[in-house]
Amino acid sequence: MELSLGFSTCPNDTFIFDAMVHGRVDTEGLTFKVTLADVESLNRKAFSHDIHITKLSYHAYARVAGEYALLHAGSALGRGVGPLLIGRQKLSPAEINAGRVAIPGYYTTAHLLFSLFYPQVKEKPEMLFSRIEEALLSGEADAGVIIHENRFTYARRGLVRIDDLGERWEAATGLPIPLGGIAVDRSLPLPVRQAVNRIMRRSVAYAFENPEASAPFVKAHACEMDPDVMASHIGLYVNAFTLDLGEEGVMAVSRLFGEASRLGLIQALPADGFLQET
Repeated sequence: MELSLGFSTCPNDTFIFDAMVHGRVDTEGLTFKVTLADVESLNRKAFSHDIHITKLSYHAYARVAGEYALLHAGSALGRGVGPLLIGRQKLSPAEINAGRVAIPGYYTTAHLLFSLFYPQVKEKPEMLFSRIEEALLSGEADAGVIIHENRFTYARRGLVRIDDLGERWEAATGLPIPLGGIAVDRSLPLPVRQAVNRIMRRSVAYAFENPEASAPFVKAHACEMDPDVMASHIGLYVNAFTLDLGEEGVMAVSRLFGEASRLGLIQALPADGFLQET
């Protein structure tokens, strides 16, 4: 059975999906037709419900919870991994509220977190995450919310950190910050959905045990080619929660949905949001 599968070109995704898409682990008879795109494009692809399995932002999942269930494996979640608010210089809260703040897509979890902490900002131009540094340097935006590799590159371009949205979340909740997860189409038979979760977990485990195996795939698609940046990116976003959310991970996702739905930013997490495991 062939299933459509979407994930981003970022090193953490290509690292964990490599074994799954290249047959390095048991796929239980399933094959995958892969789409590689930035996370906001994947979010919008899920909205049209034309992909079986996809990486998506937890923010976006709120819109498709009726059509997709979250896997327990494959998530990007942890401590010290949250989006950063950066600019050409430090800005006061009043300056941020009155300024233009670039975001890496409306439905990214980065935007959801920014909205939790800066609800008064009105001008939030959307752009591809990799364009935000340039937009700041050119004066197109006053501040920007950065994700992915840009955590490791903004300072070398003379930009400064204004706020760490992940640190603020952790200080307020004591929980890791959930960024993105893997969702599977609810219209697939339950045994197939459960098989996808097992395969995802095997792929992550293989990546941990054989990190060199995915290196060509990671390098072929990374925006930032510096080997140290790629390794740092993977080390930051791929961890024990990626193998399995566990109780703490599920609690963190539930808390994010609870806080955001209380403010009217998203729908509440459904009771069956997470896939029923075997």
